[in-house]
Amino acid sequence: MAVEGKKVTKVILTKPISLEVDEEEANDSGNYNYSAPNLLHRILSLFSHVRPGSDLSTFQLPVTFNFPKSQLQIYGEQIYSSKEDLLSKCNKGESPLERLINVVAWIISLTRPYLSGAAPYNPILGETHHVSHSSLNVLLEQVSHHPPVSALHATDEKENMEIIWSIRPIPKFHGTLIEVQVQGKRMLKLMKHGETYEWNPPNFIYRFLPIPGSEWVGNVRVSCRETGLVADLCYKGRSFLGFKGNRRSVKGKILGSSSSNNVLYDIDGHWDKTVAIKDKNNGSVKVIYDAKQVISGLQTPTLKNLENVWATEAASVWSEVSEALMRKEWDKASEAKRCIENAQRKLLEERESSGQNWMPKHFTVSRTEQGTWDCFPLHQWVPSGPIIASQDT
Repeated sequence: MAVEGKKVTKVILTKPISLEVDEEEANDSGNYNYSAPNLLHRILSLFSHVRPGSDLSTFQLPVTFNFPKSQLQIYGEQIYSSKEDLLSKCNKGESPLERLINVVAWIISLTRPYLSGAAPYNPILGETHHVSHSSLNVLLEQVSHHPPVSALHATDEKENMEIIWSIRPIPKFHGTLIEVQVQGKRMLKLMKHGETYEWNPPNFIYRFLPIPGSEWVGNVRVSCRETGLVADLCYKGRSFLGFKGNRRSVKGKILGSSSSNNVLYDIDGHWDKTVAIKDKNNGSVKVIYDAKQVISGLQTPTLKNLENVWATEAASVWSEVSEALMRKEWDKASEAKRCIENAQRKLLEERESSGQNWMPKHFTVSRTEQGTWDCFPLHQWVPSGPIIASQDT
């Protein structure tokens, strides 16, 4: 559990992962203030610790597999790091159909590349991440450690919008790859229009062999409760052997309703390039998403006020580890990470011995009958954060 009340003396912020990441050049991550050991070394290290079929939910990666960010920061960057404000554009559609199309474009923009052969830190219990971008305020909290569950709440009072996510990743090791199934509800509320959009994220796969690299795969359904409009997306990657397949492609359809075969638009493109829709009525084609305009050249957030940073802030909790990684001081990074993990085990033992139950500070959490997790914010609006995302457009 992250310790509240502790004075924050250091915050380490790094660039969001932008489109420029080439995940097939594992050693070229200098643009992100970090350069990991060679990929072969990291793969051999992983194989020495894990067996095929293992559930990696509770597995602690060696520090040589980490890059200097918490998983909470990765989730948050999907919301607050973009060069073009596609989120506000969702509100500006003149019709329900136009708004759904804008929501689909924004959801595609949440798909980001990954640094090859590296992973963020597993957040500790109670860890938070609190950032503002213009009038959008974003707050995340790690509400469970075993299993790992993260909650996200973002609000924009100016635009009258709200985002609520419950995130439960289930990573499994399959010998030549790691597959992460991502469970949990994702909702966007356009309160100005009285509309709520729900969707599921694609799954994430990292392949070791024959060609190292990561990709997003699977089916995504976007639906609006009030209008009944639906969009179905299919993310595709390479074949099993890694040589064929339409890498990073997105295909799909926009339907009049979930129970209808009335296709209004076809969707086709690549999430790292452009995605277009084709009107089934008149054949016209329109580009709704251009990755270069949205997720390229993203800049490092800035610290507005150190005194207002919570001790639970991810950029503070992991600051010693991140600083050592960026300096390539691997032993120091390992020791700093070990200190954090040991402190968490000690706090857990103290709670268990005293019979105390830990409770999230910003969310209510419950498990459904299906075994999934629901997380709902305790407060209507997220306050402005002490970390400011870049305003560059």
